[in-house]
Order: sequence, then C-alpha cells, then structure tokens
Amino acid sequence: MITRKSEQQLVKMRAAGQVVGDTLRMLRGVAGEGVSLKELDRAAEAFIKGKGGWPTFKGYHGFPASLCLSLNHEVVHGIPNSRKLKKGDILAVDCGVTLDGWVGDAAISILVEPVAPEVRKLLEVTIASLHAGIAAARVGNRLGDIGAAIEATIRPHGYGIVREYCGHGVGKVLHEDPQVPNYGTAGTGPRLQSGWTLALEPMVNLGGDAVHTLGDGWTVVTSDGKQSAHVEHSIAISDGGAEILTLCSDGSPP
Repeated sequence: MITRKSEQQLVKMRAAGQVVGDTLRMLRGVAGEGVSLKELDRAAEAFIKGKGGWPTFKGYHGFPASLCLSLNHEVVHGIPNSRKLKKGDILAVDCGVTLDGWVGDAAISILVEPVAPEVRKLLEVTIASLHAGIAAARVGNRLGDIGAAIEATIRPHGYGIVREYCGHGVGKVLHEDPQVPNYGTAGTGPRLQSGWTLALEPMVNLGGDAVHTLGDGWTVVTSDGKQSAHVEHSIAISDGGAEILTLCSDGSPP
C-alpha cells in the first residue's frame, strides 16, 4: 500500500533528509586518496548521532555498518572495510538517517581525482538521469513515467541499467511501496499522487546490465567488472512538482 504523507509528516521527513544531505556533504569533504572506507563510515555515524539521528542502515536486516560504500565495480550495498581510496576511484556513498521516527535516504558518487574521462561521463549521465526522473515525478503522471525518463537519459550512451535493484517508497521505514524501477514504459502504472514520498536511485554501469552478489551476501558487483555509478534523492510529490527532501540544510545539493 502506498501511503500519502501529511504536511506535518513531510516536515519531519525534511528534517531527516537534511541530516542525510549534510552527512553526504561532510563525507565529500573527507573522502580522498588514502582515506579508508571504515574511516568514512565512522565519520558518518558520529556526524549522524551528533545531529540526534540514527544511521538507518546499521542493523537493517543485519547490515553491519552505517553507510553502504560501493567502490568501482561494486554497485550497491558495499560493506565499509579497511580499503583505502586511490586516484581514479569512483565511490558510491549511500546514507540513510532515521530522525524522530522518519527516514531520509540519498546517495552520491565521489570521484577520487584524477579519474578517466569515461568514468566522469558515466557519473554525469547518472546524475542527469536522476534529475530526469525527479522532473517526471508530477501529480497526474504515472509511475512508469519516472523509470522511462531515467532510462531515456541513460540508454543513448550505451550504459547498463541495473534491473535487479530499484528505487522505492520511503517514510516511517526505509523501504515502502511502491518499487520504482530505473527503466519502464511511459503511461503505465498507478497515477502519482500528492503526498507520495519516493527514493529515486539510478544505478548505471559502464558496461552491461548484469550484476551479481558476492559471498558476503551484501555487495552487488557488475558481472563484467566495469565501474558503476549510483546517485539517489528522496523526494515528495506535490501539486507543484517534486520536492527534493535530501538537500543539505542550506538548501543546496550534497
């Protein structure tokens, strides 16, 4: 069942989302050559708790960390470990925050400069696809319009679109109805309604669509070993269009 949020509930979701945005911005400043994934995870947990929140991912279905950190050919759900960032890396940083019982969920991909031009282009297209999806999230449109807009931005570049994982509703819990694929057919699915809150999160591969999960039971990687990019925002749909809930507290992107 898809729940519509009241304005009072959206106030709380904005507050949680702003902690997510501020956390991601902080991590963007910390991440760099020689910094370990565990260091980033510890920094995020301390920051989130300092804002009165809880890292939503920690303990979620047994996940052992506060962030999902997915490096290079890892797509999503990477577990922070002692690996250190090096030049040329792309790191997907996925962060959830629970604050006053409501969840914010967003992701950025960080480039450790200098990176190959094809990796920079991959990230640019992935970000553009997210914003195309957000633009399509309007009252009266259909759910399939979001995935169709994301796919239409990505496919001309020949990139792979991950099909096994997708966006989702978000609210009192991390994953609510509906699922929001990063591909689809315009004009299909339920009509979008004001008060829906969705997390849109394109996962785009430099190579093919195919992915698989490693033996740790969490880390999803590209099957061809090529790099992947992942970005995400939580949004609220209103009569005036989509509002991004996971901006920083100053209203700018993380």
